[in-house]
Amino acid sequence: MYINHKQQELIDEFFNLVKEKYPEIEFEDLQESPDYPGNIWINVVADMDDERRSEMREFAIDHAIEIYDNYGYLFSLMHSNKTSRAA
Repeated sequence: MYINHKQQELIDEFFNLVKEKYPEIEFEDLQESPDYPGNIWINVVADMDDERRSEMREFAIDHAIEIYDNYGYLFSLMHSNKTSRAA
């Protein structure tokens, strides 16, 4: 997957914005959506309950829409729990 300079800049800003509000998240990696080429998944891990995860998703979606509207790049924050990853 190719990431250009502007995409990387926006990914970093997007992740840092979400991390500021949800400091327990840790960056895992980037992945292109298998269903929607061009949609970059920002994979993060953290132990969160369902309510906090839903709150984070809504926050991230709002900012992802702004990025798409302003720059045309589609990002999705994808979360998994640390404890489920260790199993």
